[in-house]
Amino acid sequence: MIGDEGEQIGIMPPFEALKMARGKNLDLVEISPTAQPPVCRIMDYGKYLYQQEKKEREAKKHQKTITVKEVKFRINVDDHDYDTKKNHVLRFLDEGDKVKATIFFRGREMTRTGLGRQILERLIKDVQDQSIVEFRPRQEGNTLHAILAPKKSAMEREKEKEKEAKQKAKQEKHEKQLQEKQLQEKIGEKIGPEKEKQPAPAVAVAAGAPNPTPQP
Repeated sequence: MIGDEGEQIGIMPPFEALKMARGKNLDLVEISPTAQPPVCRIMDYGKYLYQQEKKEREAKKHQKTITVKEVKFRINVDDHDYDTKKNHVLRFLDEGDKVKATIFFRGREMTRTGLGRQILERLIKDVQDQSIVEFRPRQEGNTLHAILAPKKSAMEREKEKEKEAKQKAKQEKHEKQLQEKQLQEKIGEKIGPEKEKQPAPAVAVAAGAPNPTPQP
């Protein structure tokens, strides 16, 4: 038996446990029915359910639904178009999505499937630092495709972003302190010459005081 504050009460008959729970206007909940003897706890069951639902909602907010983004290539793709599509693949992977790289063969292009395979193998090599290969290039009818997945998990990417943000904030703070120091040094350099230009203060002579006479 566990009390509503989490304290261990000990073994007691069910009717006594129910009486204690009702005396506190709470519920008696069996939390471990397979234990010998079963373990029960005094709690506000409605509040417990609400807290559990709240935790589940919070967990869903931080869950990212992994989708498969498709990027299509042609066997006659030029370097500029290839680089553009490769950047799309890298962006999708960085966002945590899987990528399906696809090549469609039209008409006589079916005789050049080897060229399409070379393009996908090139892509796999170019993005290998950011991805893992779930399916190597495989052909289905007039389509050749490969599936790539992010190498890092969502949690790892989040930690990296937090680390980068901290480093950026630290760098900005350092630069700001350096600018303030340089500004203070410039102000000090400007004030220094101005002080040197000021005339020395005249010595006031009290009225009626005798003029000093030179000693023989």
